[in-house]
Amino acid sequence: MASRAIQELRPGLHRWTAVHPDAEPVPNIGSPDDWGPDVASVAYEAPDALLLVDPLVPEDRADLQAELDQFVERHGQPVVIVTTLQFHRRSREALVERYGASTSRAKKNLPRDVETVVVQGAGETMVWLPKPRALIPGDRLLGDDKGGGVRLCPDSWLRYLPSRMKQAELREALRPVLDLSVELVLVSHGEPVLGRGREAIAKALKG
Repeated sequence: MASRAIQELRPGLHRWTAVHPDAEPVPNIGSPDDWGPDVASVAYEAPDALLLVDPLVPEDRADLQAELDQFVERHGQPVVIVTTLQFHRRSREALVERYGASTSRAKKNLPRDVETVVVQGAGETMVWLPKPRALIPGDRLLGDDKGGGVRLCPDSWLRYLPSRMKQAELREALRPVLDLSVELVLVSHGEPVLGRGREAIAKALKG
């Protein structure tokens, strides 16, 4: 039996990966293109909506599109798409048209059981799902490529920000995340953390 493109991590919480068309085949370590071709997207079955976070559905992934269509139909609730930062719009507009989805991050427009965490000065709004205790960052926290941990993004990823922050300032901006009882960290780049997420973040913030 063929494996499914969209994997369920916890009841109602799903993740998939796809090759980003703009990824560099051989990225330069520490540069703005220092990220692998496979990027992750998340779907969450809220009571009143289906939430898609940073969704990427490439045109050549008919299997993924068909599976997502079935998923949307089965859930039977409106689709809400949230992007964590400007570079993760990915397939947003195409899916808005396909599903009639909304894209507002305003608190009043978010599905039930969905919260956002603004990382001050970092140009990013993370998504926090209290019930599965899952944090969904954009580019500020990455998989550490060692398995089970996270790391901060390189300084080169922060240069465009008006704040001109570097990793030292980013660590301070991320400290409020430690107030959350994070179990899972569903990073966009790299392997997700599927247990003891808060400890993984705390370790990354120590430098």
